[in-house]
Amino acid sequence: MNVRILGCSGAIAKGCRTTSFLLDHDVLVDAGTGVGDLTLDELNGISHVLLTHSHLDHIAALPLMVDATAARRSAPLRVYALQATIDALKAHIFNNTIWPDFSNLPTPEAPYICFHPVTPGQTLQLAGKQVEVLPAVHTVPAVGYAVAMGKGYWVFTGDTAHNPALWARINQLEVALLVIETAFSDRECDLAKRSAHLVPHALASELDFIERGKNYPIYITHTKPAETELIMAEIQRFGQTRPSGRETRHNIRRLQAGQVFEL
Repeated sequence: MNVRILGCSGAIAKGCRTTSFLLDHDVLVDAGTGVGDLTLDELNGISHVLLTHSHLDHIAALPLMVDATAARRSAPLRVYALQATIDALKAHIFNNTIWPDFSNLPTPEAPYICFHPVTPGQTLQLAGKQVEVLPAVHTVPAVGYAVAMGKGYWVFTGDTAHNPALWARINQLEVALLVIETAFSDRECDLAKRSAHLVPHALASELDFIERGKNYPIYITHTKPAETELIMAEIQRFGQTRPSGRETRHNIRRLQAGQVFEL
């Protein structure tokens, strides 16, 4: 399985695209602004979209990509998300005011898009891929995803704050690569708590949940463009100040748009 990083920024600026990952050619995880860099043929090749939650940076491209490819599709674009996320999309995006309700166009019997609710703990079979829905803790209902790749899992936490339930499940998986958010620097700790995001010292506490002996690549996503360098510098220093006193053993790197992982 290939994982192509279309966008992994917490906001937009030149060269910055918000969260969107393409698994092989047919499964999209989140639909942030990075989707806009795909060609029309690449957009048309996407059959399934997995959404973590309803915030704009994770769904901004969805209504536009449906519009771009609708006339070329022989089957609806299938969107998987929590029911709360689906309800938000229908109420605030696909409502015939902000954007056409493509779940009823061109007809309710043969729409351009169809929604499928998911719940944490559920396992999906999509385009030959096994996808598990993981719990997340955010200001709106949210999830993460773990995708089986044969000998291990590609794990994406989605947007999340302190999340013991996530680590309980991750420790049961053979993780090949973990993508986890750290949206703000430590100086924005109060804002991060209010918005249910991680900062470097909180990330350190979360990584302490990983069982001893487990060591896999960890990639940081969702950093705010104005703070990315500071966030990564603080992450590299947190081994000296981790609450548990445990040494940093993890291989932690910054995720970047354009990267492709062959897993």
